Amino acid sequence: MTQKVLFGFENEFATIRVADILPVRAMNKSVKSSRKYIQIAASIREIGLVEPPVVTRNTGEEGHWLLLDGHIRMEVLKDQGVRRVKCLVSTDDEAFTYNKRISRLAPVQEHRMILKAIERGVSEEKIASALDLGTRSIQKKIKLLDGICPEAIALLKDKACTSVVFDTLRKMIPLRQIEAAELLINANNYSVAYANAILAGTPQAQLVESSKPKKVKGITPEAMARMEQELARLQEGIASIQDTYGQDHLHLTVIKGYVGKLLGNTRIVRYLAQNHAEFLGEFQTITEITPEEAAVSE
Repeated sequence: MTQKVLFGFENEFATIRVADILPVRAMNKSVKSSRKYIQIAASIREIGLVEPPVVTRNTGEEGHWLLLDGHIRMEVLKDQGVRRVKCLVSTDDEAFTYNKRISRLAPVQEHRMILKAIERGVSEEKIASALDLGTRSIQKKIKLLDGICPEAIALLKDKACTSVVFDTLRKMIPLRQIEAAELLINANNYSVAYANAILAGTPQAQLVESSKPKKVKGITPEAMARMEQELARLQEGIASIQDTYGQDHLHLTVIKGYVGKLLGNTRIVRYLAQNHAEFLGEFQTITEITPEEAAVSE
């Protein structure tokens, strides 16, 4: 039996008078002085509206619309004197922020988009104006991946690493960059502090300038030596887990299935409850383990 697919949006954009769009939440007065508002205003002024506001039909009042997403964009359009705007029409009137359902642009992706814009003839000045940034900031974004090996870039292409993190990776040789990227991902920590900790724990021979002693602000040479040892042990532990992960997961799945069948026998359950209640509790815990919990336990 085929099921009907329900679309989240209407097929066509709707061009609507700004005055006919009603916001579903009040805007704080301080918003217009915020960095986000200024950046959106600069972008719309330079290259126009990139992401259309999301609206839904106001069933209680014909000809009026409810604004689900794009409140700041709408304020900018009003301030710039725009009277009509092209909108995406939602078939659902739930007033949540759609931007929370999408992934934010990672620095590596932003870097590639800026390079593509430059290849198409867009000047650095125009890009800087659209993003409300200085040309020096744009130049730094252009050079973000200079000195970073392709393997490390591939690992971090969709991660929220700041430019300072890449500056830290750039001080390491390619093989160490890959190891550092994996450490960042495994810890799900892309902070500058953690990147500096990895740098502090990096052996001197794995630095680009291996002849110069490491200098990390706030960390003494003795502390760096200890961090090198701790980081080496951590990497060995991670490697050991990765080597046996598949086999351990298979064993756990088989054991869970077997124990589940045992507990499906009422006579066995009765016997365990009467004679080995502590085992019964543990067996039941095993059968309730989810794949996510199994991954953590390993």
